[in-house]
Amino acid sequence: MTGARSGLAKRVFGLLGAAAMFCLPAAAHAEEVDQVRSSFDAMFGTEVRAPRSYSTPFEQRLAAIANASQGRIGVAAVDLSSGRAVDVLGSQRFPMASTSKVAIAAAFLEGVDKGRWSLTSEFPLLVPVQSAPFSTAVAPVREGAYLSARQLIDLMLTRSNNQATDALLRVVGGPRAVNDWVRRAGIAEWNIDRDIATLVRDDGALDPASVIDARDSATPKAMVDLLSGIYQGRWLSASSRSFLMDTMGRCITGKRRIPAELPDGVMVAHKTGSLSNTSSDVGIIQTADGRAYAVAIYVTGQGSRPAREARIASIARAIYDGYQSESPSYRRTASR
Repeated sequence: MTGARSGLAKRVFGLLGAAAMFCLPAAAHAEEVDQVRSSFDAMFGTEVRAPRSYSTPFEQRLAAIANASQGRIGVAAVDLSSGRAVDVLGSQRFPMASTSKVAIAAAFLEGVDKGRWSLTSEFPLLVPVQSAPFSTAVAPVREGAYLSARQLIDLMLTRSNNQATDALLRVVGGPRAVNDWVRRAGIAEWNIDRDIATLVRDDGALDPASVIDARDSATPKAMVDLLSGIYQGRWLSASSRSFLMDTMGRCITGKRRIPAELPDGVMVAHKTGSLSNTSSDVGIIQTADGRAYAVAIYVTGQGSRPAREARIASIARAIYDGYQSESPSYRRTASR
């Protein structure tokens, strides 16, 4: 959707603009319509911006690889040793899909740190009960086998198991509780609105390549802020932070995504996401020389899931190469 509003945005803005013109005196039309436009764009990230200029070879290379002719691609990354940040559409909303599970795990682990429950506490899997799309506000589920929280987090993050995710989501208090945790962490432009059973049931109603849906979405920059804070131990105890990063380091989904083109010896702790016409991967890249990069890559469209995964892999490699190639003096300057 680079350079133009989505079809949904155009339709909604047209209705809002028409309503504003109908209700207001003629002299106030232009000003009030501008306010409607600004309010809508701020909410949905649909601003028409001038083409951004990328000043360094690193930024230019990343922008070229992340250019999307068949959809939208959002990227954000930061070198955690220097603070050097780069992004492409980093402030635009993208569907998180299962990348939201990182925050769900963090919200649960905060409860562990506060003594509300432990990693040995047991909770039931929540198994979806078949229902037609949109037949109810929330997809019905039934309780399944009981597993320890440690097992549920492992299933949720290494295999992206939705039943384990919804089990922990219910324990922490649902989407609202996770959003509260994210806000307390100081992160905006990030929210979940549905449990995973409902999200999956309703998948496909909108095309994320051409429509920005604010529900269950985040900006790449917001996700990088979340990953950076977790990695740096800002919000969780040392043991909970280590457990979360270690679990993400054992992720077995997305082998064709961030890790695919990185050199041997580079470690990746990550979480993938997939829904209709969108694929994503977010995580921490740890280099052999001890540096760490927080990375969030969201790809929509591009023809097929393998094509989206290939794009994620090439973007991750461009980020790695870019950070490795910049001189130490530039990295020090960027961190000031």
